[in-house]
Amino acid sequence: MKNAGLMPCEHTKGHKKICGKGIIEMKKKMLSIMMAALMLLSGCSGGTAQPAANTGTQEPAAPAAPPVMELALEDNRIDDNNRMYYEVFVYAFDDSDGDGIGDLKGLTEKLDYIKDLGCNGIWLMPVNSSTTYHKYDVTDYYAIDKEYGTLEDFQAFLKECDSRGIKVIMDMVLNHSSSEHPWFKEAAEYLKTLAAGQEPDPSVCPYVDYYFFTREEGRNGYAKLQGTDFYYEAQFWEGMPDLNLGCQALRTELEKIMAYWLDMGVGGFRLDAVKEYYTGHPDDNVEVISWIVNYCKSVKEDAYVVGEAWDSKNAIENYYRSGIDSLFNFPFAQSDGIICKDLRKAGDGATGKALAQDIVSYHEMIRNVNDKATDAPFLSNHDTGRISGFLAQDPVKMKFAEAVNILMSGNAFLYYGEELGMVGSVKGFPGKDENKRAPMYWNTRGDGGMAKGSPNMDAVEHKFPPYEEQKTDNASIYNYIRNVIKIRNAFPQIGRGIETVAEEITDGDIVALWKEYEGETILLLMNNSDQEKTIAIPERDGRKLELAAGLGIEGTELQAADGNVTLTAFGVAVLK
Repeated sequence: MKNAGLMPCEHTKGHKKICGKGIIEMKKKMLSIMMAALMLLSGCSGGTAQPAANTGTQEPAAPAAPPVMELALEDNRIDDNNRMYYEVFVYAFDDSDGDGIGDLKGLTEKLDYIKDLGCNGIWLMPVNSSTTYHKYDVTDYYAIDKEYGTLEDFQAFLKECDSRGIKVIMDMVLNHSSSEHPWFKEAAEYLKTLAAGQEPDPSVCPYVDYYFFTREEGRNGYAKLQGTDFYYEAQFWEGMPDLNLGCQALRTELEKIMAYWLDMGVGGFRLDAVKEYYTGHPDDNVEVISWIVNYCKSVKEDAYVVGEAWDSKNAIENYYRSGIDSLFNFPFAQSDGIICKDLRKAGDGATGKALAQDIVSYHEMIRNVNDKATDAPFLSNHDTGRISGFLAQDPVKMKFAEAVNILMSGNAFLYYGEELGMVGSVKGFPGKDENKRAPMYWNTRGDGGMAKGSPNMDAVEHKFPPYEEQKTDNASIYNYIRNVIKIRNAFPQIGRGIETVAEEITDGDIVALWKEYEGETILLLMNNSDQEKTIAIPERDGRKLELAAGLGIEGTELQAADGNVTLTAFGVAVLK
């Protein structure tokens, strides 16, 4: 073998003696050859070889993340008012301009996220002009709050939603306005001009009839009107005076407002605080709701109206007499609701069947009052805290609770960030509202649309990773909920079906429900225990059912064999 590139020293040119400089160059060349060989052996291609680490060994390449399991189910959604809704607080959702406050342009940019999650409805918390971060004190019912953008931004948002098949319902706050609303300000200025004992005259100032004013002291829920001897009703806060919804002139104004938004393309309304329209007078509230619903349907036949009646089952039953499409299902929601209560007793051998019976009973109640109405199940919202707090940040129980909610008949509602397991109240229950409305957790960097949240919000530390990390984790809360929604969207019977308890399933840990819609029946099984269950697949009308979809709590697909379906701990299955 020749010198193989060995370089003789200049002063010994022609001789075989190699000097120190030549040896160094020789070692460099040999190292280069060895590195190239290593790259070929390891399958690398192109580029310049990098020096080995000081340890003399190379770090092994990180294994590629396994692909996320996605149930291969057909999307069989029907374009009507039965939908999977996503509640959005614009202020905290996505900031497009870097001012720390979420806005409509940011929300529009994230519509594909909402669509990919499987939601085809959006409930917008108030977007009208307001003096507060929460926007429930409206100063102009025709305007978009300047922190959120412009009317043109809102119209562009509606157009993009429509192109994705997403129906938008607005929060319509009719129980009260802001004390800074021109109606209230004009009424207040007029009352200041009255002499002692002089009664207000609506023909002089019609706005005095828009609110409840009185000189009587000591009324519950009333605030003093400064500069006068009058008081006004304000059940929630002195900055939100209650509206007199019995005033016909006010009703005419409100009808114009509702028609304005419906004509623009809004699909309906979420009615705030319906039981406070006339506090303590439910029958009067029923009449007001009936007026609202009938008017909205006269403008847009398929308008969807859902009301917030934060009350018991019996009280909600009474409000369904109004003809409203839906009322939020408070008895099943929140920390002390039926779903979380039964989940805390998981595996006791009875609560699975009890939960199935409660679901059937509740929906029978609705049909008995109004057979055209549909339930609006939810677990949490902007007032209640988040399920991470309800269930001690246990991801297994958090996932299963959401599955029960999403797979109930009706229009299921999901509060933004619950699909990530976000933290809500951080200093006990009920906690500050600002904490319940923390910024959507897109990433840990704080950029890419991350809002800052209210200045009064406490510091929030989330236990579970942000969306950026969860989206590639097969076992994440996000991917589990996304697959549960895929199950809902694949079977119209889930959201629309009339339910009966499947008495054939005798295991008391199993939530077993037959769901029938337009002659098609499915069997929904949900294992409310931490033990694997093998269930014999029953027959229906003389025909054997087959496993149509199955999801394990860790993002695995369930299996059936030999006439049985195996439900893993807290597993969910649909048989058809």
